[in-house]
Amino acid sequence: MRVVRLASEIDFAGWRTAARSLRAEGVEPQAVVWTVERELFSLENAPSVTPPIGAAPPPPQAGQEGEAASSLVKRGRWLAADTQRDGGGAPTFSVPASFLELAEQVIQHRSPDRLALLYRILWRLEREPRLIDNPADPDMARARDMAKAVSRSAHKMKAFVRFRLVEGAASETYAAWFEPAHRVTEATAGFFVRRFTNMDWTILTPDACVAWDRERLMVSEGADPADAPSEDAQEELWRTYYASIFNPARLNPKQMRQEMPKRYWRNLPEAALIPELIETAQERAAAMVAATPRQPSDRVLKAALRHARDASYEGGIPAGLDEVEAGVAVCRRCDLWRDATQGVPGEGMRHAPLMFVGEQPGDQEDLAGRPFVGPAGQVFDKALAEAGVARDRTFVTNAVKHFKHELRGKRRIHKTPDRGEVTACRWWLDAERRLVKPRVVVMLGATAALSVMGKPTPIGANRGKALQLPDQSQGLVTYHPSFLLRLPDADAKARAYAEFVQDLRLAGELAGLA
Repeated sequence: MRVVRLASEIDFAGWRTAARSLRAEGVEPQAVVWTVERELFSLENAPSVTPPIGAAPPPPQAGQEGEAASSLVKRGRWLAADTQRDGGGAPTFSVPASFLELAEQVIQHRSPDRLALLYRILWRLEREPRLIDNPADPDMARARDMAKAVSRSAHKMKAFVRFRLVEGAASETYAAWFEPAHRVTEATAGFFVRRFTNMDWTILTPDACVAWDRERLMVSEGADPADAPSEDAQEELWRTYYASIFNPARLNPKQMRQEMPKRYWRNLPEAALIPELIETAQERAAAMVAATPRQPSDRVLKAALRHARDASYEGGIPAGLDEVEAGVAVCRRCDLWRDATQGVPGEGMRHAPLMFVGEQPGDQEDLAGRPFVGPAGQVFDKALAEAGVARDRTFVTNAVKHFKHELRGKRRIHKTPDRGEVTACRWWLDAERRLVKPRVVVMLGATAALSVMGKPTPIGANRGKALQLPDQSQGLVTYHPSFLLRLPDADAKARAYAEFVQDLRLAGELAGLA
């Protein structure tokens, strides 16, 4: 039995060196015991941490023969260095770069069998070179589940770390206490360096602590909950803000707890408000429905009527999104207003870096006066959450602002807008784009693509590609969420949904939101 002792729980370099040596010697997975020297803490064994600015690169690990780890990943080399050095031994073989990327994530998982699992996959890869692409294999399924859990943990850390001002510090310094589900502190530190470059801060976790002094990123051993910073004056402002943006009409406690697990609540100042907000949500939503709609000012209404009634009028543009909203409400540029309950303008952050364009309001959107609140909207919200993109930091709208449908009994059945209706309503979408100025515009479905691109744009041939738009923003095309709901085959639906989430994640990355 071979015992391998790593220097830390996330000592990927040490695991890789040991696994390469064991594989070269032909040591089978069941003959290896993996353990960690828990009393040791070494910065050299946390390779995923962003190095201090201006620092020299770390020395190569043993067995790399002077090559940087990144070059080994790119080539997929694994055993070559050892066997060449030893003058023989087991035959060399290469592993896909995707395996190394997967392993770097899996090693951050808290499961005690992660190290053995990775070595077992490595052992099998020589005889099963396509193992990494087999979604049905139990080992690969387990590894991918671990990687997804680690990715979610990193996302939660980015979303739920709350800095507090450290009282009595020599300079303005902020600190935060966080308990990640997995060991992602070092791997996520670079995000906070980029986000808070001009601020001195420290993040304390049970696993490790990271600190930034505006020049260097430092890592030290984990802290105790007693070291957590106390509440500061800014938290009352944050609670006021959270209470003001809470929308009782969209309350979904199950979804909220899924996206904001209760394990993080004690570190979130706004969490103290959640029980009361949930308890009073129904009453507040009823009050919102009963309230008299706010009428736009005479100036806004006058401008809106000028824009809305004359389909040929192109002079000037709405001065703000309030004029767009008022104009959509009285729009007569095509005949769809006759059968719709109301016009549905876009909503979201006024200068959002990311805009989503759908086809048209559905039945529930037509009744609520808001985009993407029906079944397709629920799919959209779920996929956004999985992609790590917060909806409240985006702007969501439609190519056509009124619900086109036909009656079948008492049901209103969706009908696809024709090209003339899309062209007539494009004026409003262009106005929203000029006012919001998004860096990325995502077209959800063929109708949205026609409106934005001005020509038919096949989804299958163009999804996953960044398309340059005339206003210098980036365009992306993907499926409309309702398309996913209509797919009858479960496997096809799962594949299309995974591709949809992948497209939303790419959009978030291009817009700087993920």
